[in-house]
Amino acid sequence: MSSLKRILNKNLSDFSYFYGYLGNKLIISFVLNILVAILDGFGIAMFLPLMKSLGSNEEIAGLGNLSFILTWMETLRIPMTLLGVLSIMLFFFVVKGLVKYVEGIYKTILQRQFITSLRLSHVELLSQLSYRSFVEADSGKIQNTVTGEVHRVLTAYTAYFQTIHGVLVVMVYIVLAFTVDFQFTLLVVVGGLCTNFIYKVIYSKTKKYSVAFTESNSEFQGLLIQHVASFKYLKASGLINRYKRRLIRKITDIEVYQKKIGELNAIINALREPLVVTVIFIVIVIEVEIFGGQLSLIVLSLLFFYRALTHLMNLQNYWNTYMATYGSLKNMKAFNQELLEGAERRGALVFEKFEKSIDFKNVTIQFNGRTILRDLSFSIKKFDNVAILGPSGSGKSTLMNMISGLIRPDEGEILLDGQRLSDFDISTFNSHIGYITQEPVIFDDTIFNNVTFWAEKTEENLRKFNQACRKALIDEFVSGLELQEDTRMGNNGIMVSGGQRQRIAIARELYKDIAILLMDEATSSLDFEAESLIQKNIEFLKGTLTMVIATHRVKTIENCNKVISVKNGSVTVQEHALV
Repeated sequence: MSSLKRILNKNLSDFSYFYGYLGNKLIISFVLNILVAILDGFGIAMFLPLMKSLGSNEEIAGLGNLSFILTWMETLRIPMTLLGVLSIMLFFFVVKGLVKYVEGIYKTILQRQFITSLRLSHVELLSQLSYRSFVEADSGKIQNTVTGEVHRVLTAYTAYFQTIHGVLVVMVYIVLAFTVDFQFTLLVVVGGLCTNFIYKVIYSKTKKYSVAFTESNSEFQGLLIQHVASFKYLKASGLINRYKRRLIRKITDIEVYQKKIGELNAIINALREPLVVTVIFIVIVIEVEIFGGQLSLIVLSLLFFYRALTHLMNLQNYWNTYMATYGSLKNMKAFNQELLEGAERRGALVFEKFEKSIDFKNVTIQFNGRTILRDLSFSIKKFDNVAILGPSGSGKSTLMNMISGLIRPDEGEILLDGQRLSDFDISTFNSHIGYITQEPVIFDDTIFNNVTFWAEKTEENLRKFNQACRKALIDEFVSGLELQEDTRMGNNGIMVSGGQRQRIAIARELYKDIAILLMDEATSSLDFEAESLIQKNIEFLKGTLTMVIATHRVKTIENCNKVISVKNGSVTVQEHALV
């Protein structure tokens, strides 16, 4: 199987992509497809024996090498009568119908399996993406690819394999036609290949517009995300109409590409039948007038070509649909590769319990070639209450991200209880961390689900929920709501104030069973009184948690036993809090 995948990767990259999700199940689908075509061909071939049974003895010569069907009938002692021939014809078409049904069900199963596997792979790959790779990624592309592009890739998958199925069916009919009249069939095939040059030009243009459409759609999604995220600012500053014009221009680009793809598809639909009929017309004239052939001998071949013509027209339509969605497929493959390359490197060790300390040893971190923090060496011991002090942009958040394992240093090492942090499966360490950021993370769900992270609403969990709300000074607010803890927060907590969002985020971390609490400007959205009260509540956690607080306020660090000051890319450490 691995050797087959190597061959496919080299010669049929798109087929290999689909094969990676469905494997040998595709081969079963092809076999069913070919079987349907063969049964249909045999059923059509029975028209000539039918004509013989009606008294036309000349027509039987038109069977050519398919005369073995008559031999089978004689062997089975089926009389060459109207009833006998119709019975065999009915048998072929009934069996064909049954196989066609099985094939249709199987195709549906494969489509569902493909789209489900694709979505599950996105969820898995995004979950494994490293934080640094995520920061450097295009959010618009991510949004567009995992939502709208998935459906277009499904369309590409369907059109691609409908094309292959069409090719297989046409090939079966051509083989059957060759067995009847080799010369006539050869002339038709040559004529058909000549028309392919016209379609090739159209397919090439469709492919180009498809790629441009996908790129424009990703850019539009990025602009739309920023429009929603910055709505308040754009509205208040009077810039929303200027930004709206950017969206309109991108929408216009998308519609232009869709229109061009539609026009090319219309050309194909208009040309298809006239071109094929013209080829058959010319070939009949050449066969009869130049080579002196008899029209009666090519009747069965014409029947096969008529059947092939229907599938050929559908085939070309499917292929152009595939070209129209090729940009989405190309984008999807590139996106999957980016996620794989940006996957978080995880060690094999499982982190079970924080015992001693987190130690930085000559750590340096860079972004885009610029050094953010350099040669850091300090230690955070278990149950320490540490403050990271520095002005905005000094690197406090970057330092917090390294402590949490979100970002790996470019130089030096971070040790966790004496073991390199990179040796651990970082997800097992992250599960012991509470992280409260300056911009609170609020989900569009109830307050209870936001705090408990969708825990079951048991008596014990309600008790823990209420306790966390009291410590975060949000209990009175929650109890005063009509639906209390079942009140929905709205998109990004839009239904409540910034301070309340921050307290709910704090309550979530206090609800968890954690060993390390990281607070990155976590109380910056609160007034001084609320901040002081929360600081006092957090004081009760001393001796039970290791706390690291990043702030630019000197007042915030009064109760910390260690202060790490960040300035100009380096740090200084003091063992006593600043007052």
